[in-house]
Amino acid sequence: MIKKLLAWAIIYLFNCFPIKKNKIFFFSYYGSQYGDSPKYITEYILKNYPEDRFDVVWAFNNIEEKAHLTDFRKVKIMTLRYFYELCTSKVIITNFRTTDLFVKRKGQYYIQTWHSSLRLKQIEKDSEKSLSPQYIQMAKKDSLKCDLLLSGCEYSTKIFKRSFWYDGEILECGTPANDILFKDELNIKDNIFKRLSIPKDYKIVLYAPTFRKSSDISVYNLEFQELLTSLSTRFGGKWMLLLRLHPHLTNLSNEFKNTKNFLNVTLYDDVQELMYISDVLITDYSSVMFSFLLTKKPCFLYMPDLPDYLKNDRKLYFDIEELPYSYARTNQELLENINGFNDKKYERDILNMLTKINSYDDGNASARLLNKIENELKI
Repeated sequence: MIKKLLAWAIIYLFNCFPIKKNKIFFFSYYGSQYGDSPKYITEYILKNYPEDRFDVVWAFNNIEEKAHLTDFRKVKIMTLRYFYELCTSKVIITNFRTTDLFVKRKGQYYIQTWHSSLRLKQIEKDSEKSLSPQYIQMAKKDSLKCDLLLSGCEYSTKIFKRSFWYDGEILECGTPANDILFKDELNIKDNIFKRLSIPKDYKIVLYAPTFRKSSDISVYNLEFQELLTSLSTRFGGKWMLLLRLHPHLTNLSNEFKNTKNFLNVTLYDDVQELMYISDVLITDYSSVMFSFLLTKKPCFLYMPDLPDYLKNDRKLYFDIEELPYSYARTNQELLENINGFNDKKYERDILNMLTKINSYDDGNASARLLNKIENELKI
């Protein structure tokens, strides 16, 4: 409590300093990564605006790990410099709830990108019974601070209006994090392969399950080698499996050791880049399925704990049967779904789903948001 009181005193002091009109303050997943929509908004700024047009500041928990990021200023979370930059920024952009140590001041503009374009598992007010009272209180306070909420599709807009404790403006611009999925640039894939030390002639299957409230990792029991064999048989080529646990489980990532055809990429900041290089996605209840939907590449659901998840974790926005993906409760069912994959039916189902949700994503979400920022704030 003493630390929080001290932080509030510092915030009160720095909130007396002038706001810098062109300063934009970013953080993603509470400072743990350089990724998601805040990253792609930043990348758009760096590519499309003069160097002095915006003063871009990012906050990280570990500055040393981000030493390679040299195109903008960085601050360490909970330092004096962090509070100064946060309190004097005109625009604040994040993908998660802010705590009460963001005391928004008059003249600041807070943009909430959220961390998915659409989701399977219910969120916020729709899932209130599964959330802690502390989180609910934080979420309600955060929504009162918010000036703009981004939506990736019409279906998401309806969810936000009902569940987000928010009555403000929703910008139906698409999801900036998904902009990369519309690019067709060989050098992007080559650079990611190089960073991960993956041979260029390999095909990639990304396994990206979500977390459970219990943090149980026994449900991630894919039989990797049998899976890779089935993928090679059905789709051809040599395959490597990338495992990307949810950010809530990064402390457990060392439970999975790399082997010849298996790479644990949980600590890789940007799941969008992982989806970009992947030929197949396997997930369970994670929202990555709706981003991957835009690529129209094969996705399979592996849900060994479906009844238990529905009972003890979250309810879902869609019946599993409504989704364009086949789902499996066992490894054997998953292999059968891969072997029997029907390209033409899958393509029809994907298009039907995109029509149903009325996706706004087309690769230009960041551009629309920056246009909004410039016109709304006269920066």
